[in-house]
Order: sequence, then structure tokens, then C-alpha cells
Amino acid sequence: MKERLFGKTLSELQEIVGGLGLPKFTAKQITDWLYKKQVSSIDEMTNLSKKARELLNEGFEYGLTPYTRVQSSVDGTKKYLFPTIQNKFIETAMIPERDRKTVCVSSQVGCKMGCLFCFTAKQGFQGQLSAGEIVNQIRSIDEVEEVSNIVYMGMGEPFDNLDEVLKSLDILTSEWGYAMSPRRITVSTIGIIPGMLTFLERSDAHLAVSLHTPFHQERQKLMPVQVAYPIDAVVEEIKSWDFGRQRRVSFEYILFEGLNDSEAHVAELVRLLRGLRCRINLIRFHPVPGTPLKSPGEATIQRFKDALNDKGILTTVRASRGQDIYAACGLLSTKELVK
Repeated sequence: MKERLFGKTLSELQEIVGGLGLPKFTAKQITDWLYKKQVSSIDEMTNLSKKARELLNEGFEYGLTPYTRVQSSVDGTKKYLFPTIQNKFIETAMIPERDRKTVCVSSQVGCKMGCLFCFTAKQGFQGQLSAGEIVNQIRSIDEVEEVSNIVYMGMGEPFDNLDEVLKSLDILTSEWGYAMSPRRITVSTIGIIPGMLTFLERSDAHLAVSLHTPFHQERQKLMPVQVAYPIDAVVEEIKSWDFGRQRRVSFEYILFEGLNDSEAHVAELVRLLRGLRCRINLIRFHPVPGTPLKSPGEATIQRFKDALNDKGILTTVRASRGQDIYAACGLLSTKELVK
């Protein structure tokens, strides 16, 4: 199999062209074709010499992967299914809003973290995605020219695939790449502290942390990562970091009926997050087969939101989207695997 050019950084391409005996500036020409122009083959890189294209074609391919399936919701949300190099499947969601189009990308094939509420966890861990496979999820959807925001909130734990995630962020935000503002990108984690700290040092993208309950025993039952990286320790590390005025930290909080929606949870969240400039995004739970978890009623959700806002923690409720097209992360790809 030929090596893929799509997903290479400028420095990697400089090594490649150097090894082929081509001028160093050829690497920058290639990045322009890969990340700034809508072509899909080496032969279309017309400002490269014929010799350069022949040498590249001998050992490399362009490297895009088209989606194999797409589902469209009545609310405009679309969920794309992409095959991977490992012959598995990943999901990518395109979420339209009034003034933006947000793409939710996957970072792994399956996931090893075992969160009780996540259907991707049912697949187990099946492989890492390359930076090219991550960025391909943006490049190969129908709305590629309209994408305004990107969230790493699809299948997998981004900081369990740290090197490739950081490389993909480099491609998305560098001048030679897509030149997106890192302020339009959010990376979500369940709280793997070493990876989180490296991300904060090497990227200016926003950080989102899956919290879901402030109580140790409850969170351990929902999220086994709590044993290795307790949420108190995660938050303390975040409090020690200077985010500045532009960079944002947020906490994702899925509400489960009778589990994490009480006044005691409000009080403990206030204690946990005191002194940290942040927001909480409340999320309605999408039913997942095989779990006893349920979403509380709308009145409970609004009461919980109001209580947190009254205590000075900016709290919003995320709009539920795509409920008619396997909204829960991992449902579509799992369905494809068991055909």
C-alpha cells in the first residue's frame, strides 16, 4: 500500500521531498494542494514538475477517503460513516446552526475508556486514527466549504491518541494548512491529565472536560477513568493554568434521572469549580441500549441549570440534535459492524 500524503505536516513533507531529491519549496506547494485546494490526486498538482509528480506517484497516494454512508435528520444534522485503514468504521457529525456549521470528529476507532453511558464503549478499542483520518472527516463531507467550527467529541478519547490529535490540530490551524483559528476548535477529554497538560502547552484550542458528577464514587461507576484521574485532580490542574481571556474551558454534564440531578450535586459542583472561569454544558441523555440510565424531565433540567446560574456558574443546555438518526455516539458505526 502506498503512503498517504494527506495528513502530513509541512516538516514531514520537507523530509519526503528531500529524500526524493526535490527542492525544499516543493513541500509548501504540496501543502497548498492538500489543504487549500479541492483536488484529489497528485496529478492535479499542476505547479509541480512532471518529474516531481512521477516520483511522488511511485511511492505515495493523495490519501482522501470518501464516506460510505450518510444519514440526514429532519433538523438538518447529518451523520457520516467513514471506513478506516483498519477496515472498521467511524462516525462524523455535521451540526448546522443559524450562523455556523460545526463538525464533530472522531479520534479513535472505538474506545477503551468504558464509560457506562457511551455506546462507543460497547465496541471496545479497535484502533487509533491517523491525523489524516481525523482531518479527512472534515475534508470529505459535503459541507467542507461551509465548516466554521470543529469539536473533537466523536468516537474515542482524544488524549489517548495524543500525538495524532496534536498533529491534526497543527494541520487545521497552521498557515500552511487550513489556517483555522484555534478559537473555533474544542477538544473534549474525560480527564487524562498528562495528555491534557501537553495539549494545553502545545495548542491554543478550547478545552472541554466530561464531568457528569462531582462525587467520586458516582463518577467512578460512570467513568472508570476516575480511579486514575479523579475529577478533583483534573480541576486543580486546570485552575493552575492561565487560559487568558480568549481561550475557554467548559465542562460537559450529561443529566441522568435520579443520579446526578439533585441540589447536593449543584452544591458540590459549586465547591469543585469555585474560582475557575468556566461554563457547564448540560446535555440531555440519548438512550443507549443495555444501560438503565434515563434522561430527567425538562423541568428538572431547567431547574438544575437555573440553580447553577444562580450560584454564579454560567450554565447552558445543549440543544439535542439528530435524534432520528442514531444520535448517540457510536450507534451508527456499531450497527455497521454487526451487519
